[in-house]
Amino acid sequence: MPLPRALPLVSVLLALSAPASARAADAVEAWTPTQTALRANAAGIALPQTVAGLSLAKSGEASNGGKGIDNYAQYLSEDGTIQATLYVYLPSYADAALAAYMTDKAVMERFGAKTRRTSYASVAAGGHPGTAIRAVYDDAADGALATAAAFVHAGRWVVKMRVTGPAERRKDVLAGLDGMIASLAFDDPETLHAAAPAKINPCPAPDSRDARLTDAAPAGAEGSGIIAIPRDGQGSLCLRGTIETAEGRYEMLQQAGVEGGAIIVPTDDMGGLIAFDPAADGTGYRLSMHALGRTDLYGVYDRVPSTRQIAAIIDGKDPQTAQAQATTAYAANGDVTVSVVRGTPR
Repeated sequence: MPLPRALPLVSVLLALSAPASARAADAVEAWTPTQTALRANAAGIALPQTVAGLSLAKSGEASNGGKGIDNYAQYLSEDGTIQATLYVYLPSYADAALAAYMTDKAVMERFGAKTRRTSYASVAAGGHPGTAIRAVYDDAADGALATAAAFVHAGRWVVKMRVTGPAERRKDVLAGLDGMIASLAFDDPETLHAAAPAKINPCPAPDSRDARLTDAAPAGAEGSGIIAIPRDGQGSLCLRGTIETAEGRYEMLQQAGVEGGAIIVPTDDMGGLIAFDPAADGTGYRLSMHALGRTDLYGVYDRVPSTRQIAAIIDGKDPQTAQAQATTAYAANGDVTVSVVRGTPR
């Protein structure tokens, strides 16, 4: 089964520039507007309708229509040259540092080699210190654009803010982003996670032998979203290897200094990843695939799979992972539904 994919944030931002009349009904489900603010209902997160020279232009669901788990609000400057987008979405594996890390890769790929990241640090979100990651990029698109982004993890939700405009309007771009970060309001600030940019260094060379997927059924699918790796930049990660696939390159990451720990492979900037975490009985690694509002749980490998095997999993060419043994669906209202398939042949 191919890994479910989300459009990169930069691609979604460009797509949202088109008319969104078809999404008008979605906006009612995803957001509640007031005279002065726009509130993401399920997440309990709000932003003013006008902030730092930017005004709300439209809002709705970017994908998964009707589920309220992937919501956007687009803001524009008065002359339309500065565009900003607020995303509030529900990945099954929420991590602000990984969202920032993967967005960084997407920005560099989208806007070319001249693009420079000139700032990457923790800042206050809505007046709560150290709860947002702020990134600034200059000389994008051969020097034509300035762009900046910020990332917050609140409860089960991730918030992304992205502002882009002409290079000569850099000051306004940064004012727009900083205004959005500062103006965020949270129903429950206690749900905010401390967040910092990911710290990633090379790992010692791993064993590259292939692994075998056993017949073991998942032991407790309700725990499939819990992976023992520090999130939101609160611990150091290391780069274990690079996966070459038909669609691109992906990186295997693990907690630095922890032998036999969990391995994750982020696949997009919207929370998509595959994970191999130690099985409960200590005999192998359990495979799970994570996406917006969903985790698919597979069997247990006798060891961490090789880069070749992981590439086949990502490309949907691994016959061992043709069907998930269990699926956990996360709804915007907090409901969790687990579906288990017993007796899956191998």
